[in-house]
Amino acid sequence: MCLGGLQDRVPLPRSMLDRMSGHAAAAFDERDEHGIRVRPALASDVPHIQRLIAPYVDRRILLGKENVALYGSIQQFRIAEGPDGVPIGCGALAVFWDDIAEVRTLALDGEWIHKRVGHRMLEALEHDARELGVARIFCLTFEVEFFAKHGYLEIGEQVVSPDVYAELVRSSDEGVAEFLDLARVKPNTLGNTRMLKIL
Repeated sequence: MCLGGLQDRVPLPRSMLDRMSGHAAAAFDERDEHGIRVRPALASDVPHIQRLIAPYVDRRILLGKENVALYGSIQQFRIAEGPDGVPIGCGALAVFWDDIAEVRTLALDGEWIHKRVGHRMLEALEHDARELGVARIFCLTFEVEFFAKHGYLEIGEQVVSPDVYAELVRSSDEGVAEFLDLARVKPNTLGNTRMLKIL
């Protein structure tokens, strides 16, 4: 399969073809011994995402998101379903540059914390990053111990080259601004730790 006109056809990578045809690694899509499965999000999941993030927004752990923003980025999300099919967790992977992405909006229903659902969600998002050819994953978090268990390390301010920084600073995405540690988002990031994992 190719994208583009007749003169400029570009072959798609095998991993992208597999995802488009539904043949990608389905280990996360299958239910585990507790009946949990992690799957790509659907547009109809937006009310569930809002429900899942609301307690974290109320405690100022996550920033709230408008429905329009969630619908516009739904393809970045994964959903963890409980045994009854009801969403119990969500998380997204936002690509910033050719080699870096951010895990964002990782949230679980309170009843499912400490039951390995978060680990499974993060592993699925890291799998997605590898499939996209991303080499590094960033997160801004209060949950330092959780991410450290998965190989994330605390980082300083400058983790991209000056040329890439000059490009990224033009982005209107708040997550990119947080990654760059820009002054305008400092109130959003107080108490959070900036972490990075090399895949």
